[in-house]
Amino acid sequence: MITTILLSVGIVFLAELGDKSQLMALTFALRHRWWVVLGGIASATAAVHLISVGVGYFLGAALPTRAIALVAALTFLAVGLWTLREHFGSDDAETETEPPRSTTAPYFVVLSAFLLAELGDRTMFATAALATDNSWVGVWIGSTLGMVAADALAIAAGILVGKHLPEHVIGICSGLLFLYFGTASLLTATSPDLGILTGGALATAAPAAAGIALLIRSRRARRNSDPVAVAEPAEQRR
Repeated sequence: MITTILLSVGIVFLAELGDKSQLMALTFALRHRWWVVLGGIASATAAVHLISVGVGYFLGAALPTRAIALVAALTFLAVGLWTLREHFGSDDAETETEPPRSTTAPYFVVLSAFLLAELGDRTMFATAALATDNSWVGVWIGSTLGMVAADALAIAAGILVGKHLPEHVIGICSGLLFLYFGTASLLTATSPDLGILTGGALATAAPAAAGIALLIRSRRARRNSDPVAVAEPAEQRR
């Protein structure tokens, strides 16, 4: 049992390094309390890996992975747009008093996002393969611990980054990252033949367009709020 747990921890931990789940964990950690994010990740991981070790190799045929990927992509895009809507052009956000933050809603957001992202992921099938030749309980415990440990590193990085960035900058960066995740997941589901580099390059189109629009609107807002800039056209007309 101990050998199985250690084997599963090592395989899943290495598989998750640099994976999208780490980027998601870092993004969530920029906006929410670390223990809420870690709790949501742990709950989602335990549920997904319990399914994978229970169903085993038959899981790939039982779940509509493309439909799940489409739902995950739409979820990421919606979260990204909602986040940008809250912070779009909000240059004074860091000077406002931060309202009390609920922990229930962020927990379920993290839980649902990771459930959708990990269903059909390569880690899930690796866990199912391990369970065919080893104790399913050991594989379940080890794979869950391995993924939580990998994502905990990303959460720690998010905490360090968050200490040095204003609140509205964190919100904007989070929204752009979720737009990237959503676009990348959408391309993977609709065009699976695209290479990693091609898909990654195309996925940057959505956050790049949103970032340009954000910059243009921010400059217009500053120009309209600047009394000198507003007064100059009036003096020129005279």
